[in-house]
Amino acid sequence: MLRRAAPLLCLLVFSWREAPAAEKLTGIQSALVMAQSLPWIAAEAGLFRKYNLDFQLIYVASSPAVTGALLGGDAEVALAGGSAIVRAYAQGARDLAFIGGIKNYLDQSIMARPEVRGPEQLKGKKIGVSRIGGISHYFTVQALRRFGMQAGRDYFFLQTGGEPETIAALANGAVDAATLTVLGEARASALGFRPAVYGPDLHIPSVAAAFVTRRALFQRRPEALLNFMRAMAEAMKIVHTDRDLTCRVLGRRLRIEDGKIIERAYQINIGSFEKELKIAPEAIQAILEEAGPREKTIQAEDLIDRRYLDALEKSGFFKQLWGK
Repeated sequence: MLRRAAPLLCLLVFSWREAPAAEKLTGIQSALVMAQSLPWIAAEAGLFRKYNLDFQLIYVASSPAVTGALLGGDAEVALAGGSAIVRAYAQGARDLAFIGGIKNYLDQSIMARPEVRGPEQLKGKKIGVSRIGGISHYFTVQALRRFGMQAGRDYFFLQTGGEPETIAALANGAVDAATLTVLGEARASALGFRPAVYGPDLHIPSVAAAFVTRRALFQRRPEALLNFMRAMAEAMKIVHTDRDLTCRVLGRRLRIEDGKIIERAYQINIGSFEKELKIAPEAIQAILEEAGPREKTIQAEDLIDRRYLDALEKSGFFKQLWGK
């Protein structure tokens, strides 16, 4: 009997030994928002396990800080807005590259008390943003410029540190208005605040959320990065097709019990998400055009590397995923 079992035992031991260990990969996100929720969805759906990744996600509350951490080697991939990445690249950090996109235009809003009925009534006011140099700061400058207003002359900034802190500052009167994501806008609306500037109507092109890595990792960690992008692509499909799971994960991760807030954020966000994780050159170009002389010598394509998106396209991964 033992003789008969021996080949099976050997096969089992051999198979266990040959099973590849999951590749460790660390990511950083700059905001606790739906546009950066794909890793949460992937974890919930078991996609990191499916693609043999031991993935750890760290929250660092600003795009500039995320950029520094990525360049310092604290992570291999980041989810962040584009302004800080573009600025770092222009200042010499040419190792940075966008490898995929989630949202290529801005849809934040500037929230204030109901008596503030338009942007012109923000003159002389203090506006809360998460970080100077971050995406909420960039949106505010771009949005109010369309109404002939200039920071430091017509309005002033208060840096809060993160969106929860920005909402708290708005609620306790520390700021007169606050620039918030779609989810933050929904939470502020529930507190009685209203948009003085409604961002989705402006459709300002910019890298609102994207995947970034260092070019040095293309040779050192190619398979891990490709598997990460596979997991993100599948997570994007889940976000579009499984609203219940997505809203459940968002509510738990963001500690929001009010389903109406999550549902509203989902409905506004979902139409702006890139199904195939495309990064739009015009979104990067919009940032470059608003920067200094050094940035104006750079082309948007200089910051993009599509090797992983191209691999998914050529292999038929996207076609199989979306059934087209």
